[in-house]
Amino acid sequence: MQYTNEELKQKINEYKAKLSVTVVAHFYQRDEVFEMADITGDSLELAMRTRDDDAEFVVFCGVGFMGQSVKVLSPQKRVVMPKIACCAMARMIDSLYFDDSVKYLEKNGISKENILPITYINSNADVKAKVGEMGGMVCTSSNAKHIITTALSEGKKILFVPDRCLGQNIANQMGLNSMVIGQEGDPKEADIICYDGFCSVHQLFSVGDIAFYRKKYPGILIATHPECDPAICDASDFVGSTSQLIRYIKELPEDQKVAVGTEFNMVNRLRSKNTYILSSTKPECPTMNETTLEDLYLTLKAIDEGAPINEIDVDEKTQKWAKIALERMLAL
Repeated sequence: MQYTNEELKQKINEYKAKLSVTVVAHFYQRDEVFEMADITGDSLELAMRTRDDDAEFVVFCGVGFMGQSVKVLSPQKRVVMPKIACCAMARMIDSLYFDDSVKYLEKNGISKENILPITYINSNADVKAKVGEMGGMVCTSSNAKHIITTALSEGKKILFVPDRCLGQNIANQMGLNSMVIGQEGDPKEADIICYDGFCSVHQLFSVGDIAFYRKKYPGILIATHPECDPAICDASDFVGSTSQLIRYIKELPEDQKVAVGTEFNMVNRLRSKNTYILSSTKPECPTMNETTLEDLYLTLKAIDEGAPINEIDVDEKTQKWAKIALERMLAL
C-alpha cells in the first residue's frame, strides 16, 4: 500500500510514541526526514548526544560510518539505519589502503614509529581502528586544527586520511608544508602527508563560481566547508564545519548576502532570504539523500514487529581501537 508523506509522518510519530527509539538525522538529510528526527546535528555531535540518550534503539538517518560511530561510542545500544548508505569519501580508504599508505611513507624514509596518523571522522570503523592502534586519533572539520596542533607536538610526521582537502586547508591555515600521496613531493619535507581522498559534493564548487557571485552581488560573503579544494577556501570569507557554517550564517544581518559552498539540503534550510548556493549545479549528496520517509517508516515497523533491519554491528577488536581513536580526540 502506498502512503502519502503526511500519512507516513503520522505513522512514524505513532511508532515513536510507542517504541523505545530515538530518531537522529544528519544535517544533509532530506527535509521531510530531517523534520522527523528527535536529534539533529553533524556526525560527531549525533554520536555524542546519543550516548546520553536512554532509548533502546537509535534509528540513524545518515551514512554508514556515522551509524558505526554511534555503535563504537555506545556499544550497548542497538543502532539501526533506514538505509546503510555509503559515504563516497569513506569508501575511498579501507584498512588495506591505510596499510599501503604507511608502507609508502616507510619506503620514502619515514619509520613507522615516526608516523602519527589522524583520520577524519568521515571514515569507516576499520580505518579508525588502524589509526587507534598506531597511537593516532580522529578529528572533525571543526577541531582538525586543534588535533593537528596537538599531534605535531610529538615531533612526528602526520599521516592525514582520507580527505586531502581538509588536510591541505588546515596545513595552509597553520603555515605548514603538506603533500598528497601519489603526487609530486618528498614526504620527508612535509609536515602533513595527505591521503588522496575527497568529498565529491564539495568538489563541485569552483573559483569561477566565487567570481560570478562577487561580480553579481558586490559585498556578498562567501562561506565554504573545508572539504572544498584549497583554492576555494583561500578565496572565501569564512571557512568552517557544518555547525560553524550554520552559526556564522545565522549571525549575519538579514540583509547581508552570502553564497555557501556545502551540501544543498542544509543550505536550503538556513535562511529564506539572501542565501545562495555557490554552484551552477545542485550540490546534493546522493548517498545522504537515499533515506526516504518510507525507509524510516519501514525501519520502525520492523522494530515493532521484533525483527529490526539494517542493524549496525562492529566486531570487538575494531570497536576497541576505533573507540580509543575517538576518545583520544574527545579528551582534547
